[in-house]
Amino acid sequence: MARRTRLLVFGLLLPLLGLTIVLLVVLRPGGDLKVDALQSAKARGVVTAVVPCPLAPDECDRATVKLTDGVGAGTVVTARAVKHPLVPRVETGQRILLGVVEEADPADRYLYVDQDRSRPLLLLAGLFAVAVIALSRWRGVAALVALAVTAVVLTQFVLPAILSGSDPLLVAVVGGTAIMVLALYLTHGVSVHTSVALLGTIGALILTAVLGEVFLRLARISGLSSDGASEVASYVPGVDLKGLLIAGLVIGALGVLDDVAITQTAVVWELAAAKPTATRRELFGAGLRVGRAHVAAVVNTLVLAYAGAALPMLMLFSISGVPESYVLSTERVAVEVVRALVGGLGIVAAVPITTALAAAVLEPVPGESVDARSRVEDGEGGGVAGADGEVGDAVALTDRGPVAAADPGR
Repeated sequence: MARRTRLLVFGLLLPLLGLTIVLLVVLRPGGDLKVDALQSAKARGVVTAVVPCPLAPDECDRATVKLTDGVGAGTVVTARAVKHPLVPRVETGQRILLGVVEEADPADRYLYVDQDRSRPLLLLAGLFAVAVIALSRWRGVAALVALAVTAVVLTQFVLPAILSGSDPLLVAVVGGTAIMVLALYLTHGVSVHTSVALLGTIGALILTAVLGEVFLRLARISGLSSDGASEVASYVPGVDLKGLLIAGLVIGALGVLDDVAITQTAVVWELAAAKPTATRRELFGAGLRVGRAHVAAVVNTLVLAYAGAALPMLMLFSISGVPESYVLSTERVAVEVVRALVGGLGIVAAVPITTALAAAVLEPVPGESVDARSRVEDGEGGGVAGADGEVGDAVALTDRGPVAAADPGR
């Protein structure tokens, strides 16, 4: 049975992976996609002194800065910083980012741009990495590697491919599939268990992309209301802004789809280990009942995440006194509604898709020969974490007594 299960799962998955690799190569653009008009010299340094501007002390400050990186590194320069109630004041000892106008006079060549936040951000990233590794150990290390791989796929494939004029919907699906393949296998290991979750994720991902395409077109959304969209359109005239929205929607739903698919597959594997004689219908029904509770929490989380990101915009509408029905029809709000609801539909679909796939690859064991290992052989079982942080053998109770269940990710 184990061999037939592997053939079924990988027979479905391998063609998808092959197609993904081909499309990654075909869609990946060559050459430099940077826009010359947006290129400018940069520098950063430490503020050693701050004095008001001689001619306009209420409008700006003059900061003396020792440059540590960029144009003029190692020298001491002065930089102009505008005073404004909403802009953080430049103070002695701060690390700041500077813009460089190379053709200007030396006194006006450097301009204050923003605070240099690299150190606190690196500290936060280090704290996050330590917390993940402390809790999950080697699996946490694998998860961090998967996170780095995700960043590489987004920056080296998804963004360049869309900027080069490729269909954003296709790019998002291909890039999302590549991210999920690498992330799931790196984090959970190569096994039938992980492969079933991957198939469920890909299925829900494609459905999410199609629904996003349909409803963004039905809602007649142009894409111009999104942050940075007009700037992108002005510098890259051929970019498909509506497609860019769909790509963002798909990428935004990936993490939650991953979570749902892995959870549902693990639930079905554990149920099969606990009751080896359960039929596929019983496994599907029990897994679906667990999935309902999971979906209720995850969908709420997704909607709240989108609402939190759009909170300043919602506050602006709230103080304007515009009727709710009018607000919902404006493109800026409609985009967020479509994102949240289409993402939620993708999550809802991931539960039955993944649960059905997991139940389909597990066969009931005859009642006269109940042996969980016959069902969970070669990574087809449920597992619980051991004291060392690794997933080890679990003991599943059945009506015939305790039976051993192998690790699903082994």
